[in-house]
Amino acid sequence: MFLTYFKMTNLAVIQIFILGAIGYFLVKKNILGQDGLQALSRLLIEVIFPLFIFSQLIQNFSFDLYPDWWIFPLLSIAITIAGLLAGSIFLGFVRGTKHKLQFLSLVTFQNSGYLPLALIAALFAQNKTDTLFIYIFLFLLGFDLIVWSFGVYMLTFVRTRKFELGSLFSPPVIANLLSLFLISLGLNKIIPGFVLKPLGLVGSCTLPLAMFVVGGNIASLRLKHIDKKAMFFALLAKLVILPLAGFWLIIQFKVPELMGLLILMQLAMPPATSLSVIIRHYQKEDLLISQGVFFGHILSLITIPVFLSLYFVLVMIQ
Repeated sequence: MFLTYFKMTNLAVIQIFILGAIGYFLVKKNILGQDGLQALSRLLIEVIFPLFIFSQLIQNFSFDLYPDWWIFPLLSIAITIAGLLAGSIFLGFVRGTKHKLQFLSLVTFQNSGYLPLALIAALFAQNKTDTLFIYIFLFLLGFDLIVWSFGVYMLTFVRTRKFELGSLFSPPVIANLLSLFLISLGLNKIIPGFVLKPLGLVGSCTLPLAMFVVGGNIASLRLKHIDKKAMFFALLAKLVILPLAGFWLIIQFKVPELMGLLILMQLAMPPATSLSVIIRHYQKEDLLISQGVFFGHILSLITIPVFLSLYFVLVMIQ
């Protein structure tokens, strides 16, 4: 039974890997240059992904169907704290304040959006896909607020840097809030289909383009002076200890199947590629981030299928 699910999840991961590999080689072969990758990233973050969130929530979400919607932003905070605690356990093996903060960032912040969305699309039928997409959008509402505030603070090393409230309200966060606001007023029901359809078509480009961007970002990473000890403990905490602890808690507290899947999937994800974006944007020295993002995504090709297969066998029979 385990081998059957492992094969299924491994095939799904390979599909995602192929999409990422296309973006990787487009950048490596300079078919897609750094300016083009940056433009594609902006288009994805500022237009395509927000439209995907908006069209999905407007059509599939209601407060009656999801009365516990508020749990998911709180889950993102809880998982972030769990990552911070897991990273702190091994902090004694890392030298230097800047190294320690980058080490903690790698363990704390995961690839919480694009990779889980693509994985769900590859694994499940439409009925479960719609529900899990909404779970992830609501989860991202909390996660994006944290990573673009606390995450930026950790990586920029400037204690006196002025906090910018506007940085919290990224286009995906705005799309989430706007959708929930319109749905709460019942205004989603009066949006005509001829408006939603083209928005949905644009949003449907999110998953392949997102993996192109992830692959392109990994191709742009500069790997030098690899800190083997820091990488070992960072990836041990991120890809083994966190999902194992989450698995145990899910079983102990008998978390509903789809919610448990979301929790385990988020805990099993590799370090967020947005960490390298933050480092480049604020022109900070990349001490561990590129290494962690690169090796984390490579190792997760094995660890993600293992943990998902265990979950399907022990908890969730599809």
